[in-house]
Amino acid sequence: MTDIPIPPSQITKLSRILPFWISFGLIPLVWIGALFGGWTLLIVPLVTWYMFSLLDAALGLNKENADLSATEDDLYWYKMITIVWAPVQFILLVSLLWYVPQAEHLGTLERVGVFFGLVVITGTVGINYSHELMHQKSKMERWMADALLAMVLYSHFRSEHLLVHHRYVATPRDPVTARYNEGFHRYYPRVLRECWHSAFGAEKAMLARKNLPWTDVGNPFWRYWSLQLALFVMAFALGGWSGVGLFVVQAGVAIWQLELVNYIEHYGLTRKHLGDGKYEHVQPRHSWNAAHKASNWLLINLQRHSDHHYKPDRRFAVLQNYGPEEAPQLPYGYPVMTVMAMMPPVWRRFMNPRVHRWCELYYPEITDWQTYNKAETPQPR
Repeated sequence: MTDIPIPPSQITKLSRILPFWISFGLIPLVWIGALFGGWTLLIVPLVTWYMFSLLDAALGLNKENADLSATEDDLYWYKMITIVWAPVQFILLVSLLWYVPQAEHLGTLERVGVFFGLVVITGTVGINYSHELMHQKSKMERWMADALLAMVLYSHFRSEHLLVHHRYVATPRDPVTARYNEGFHRYYPRVLRECWHSAFGAEKAMLARKNLPWTDVGNPFWRYWSLQLALFVMAFALGGWSGVGLFVVQAGVAIWQLELVNYIEHYGLTRKHLGDGKYEHVQPRHSWNAAHKASNWLLINLQRHSDHHYKPDRRFAVLQNYGPEEAPQLPYGYPVMTVMAMMPPVWRRFMNPRVHRWCELYYPEITDWQTYNKAETPQPR
């Protein structure tokens, strides 16, 4: 980490805050595609996947760290990014569900293309912002997280992420931790199946500890299902069956994007088993870190994932960057890494040697990794 942190007086400067608001600039680009169709539908994917990759290459890494003494007042305009985003995304979704199904200038493929562009908003940005919101203590922010996740029909992600992933990351009990040599196309169906069950099971177990059945109204799954049902009804009311179909398409692709990110964040990393079902505490070395400046602006420092798992209660503006001696480093930002993950042979060629070096650097005493790589070490207690 940097030796001299950025003081709160510098954190509040407009020049440091504004780059993180860059996601709002994507919204008019989606509407350009809806209004004009044709080649303009390519603008949003080109900007997010390619332009930000080029910006990462041009701008390099940001290794600066904010002073951890920064207060909530110091972080006000960072906090407002995620709070403002939730209603803005809802309005965008509603307006497109009304406009696109009746837009005569758009063919069927173009209508799907508009909602594919919308996925960058609801998936890449919206789910990421819901991730920031669900970690906060404010009930309003947690409700906003639920609303954003309902828009992509993946509400159970909050329960799975908070109750399972953060507790069991890099152990066999965490479905989200991608195993060494596990290609994304094998990982994806596994994680879809296992995450829902682990999320529901975690909430059911919490209620059981209070001698309550899973059907109790305190089970957040009732809220998840209600919000998702309401959005299905809204999609039908605005766009008929075409609206429902487009809504499901954007939700499905958004989920795929989320799980691509989940795949790269912990690929091949494990916590050391200490015996008797006990594992070492989560450390920065148990998540891949990426300090690429431009993509961290778009993703509000999600790529500083090593610190997020080490200190999950920190707001994104004060997440710390770690050097290679403290955390494993991704060679590129998430836009490039997610594309690479879709090509397993390329992914393995880039990432498997890095996992080997991680093993040698942090756990030279472990000589047999077979049980770790296959997630066959004992289940954590």
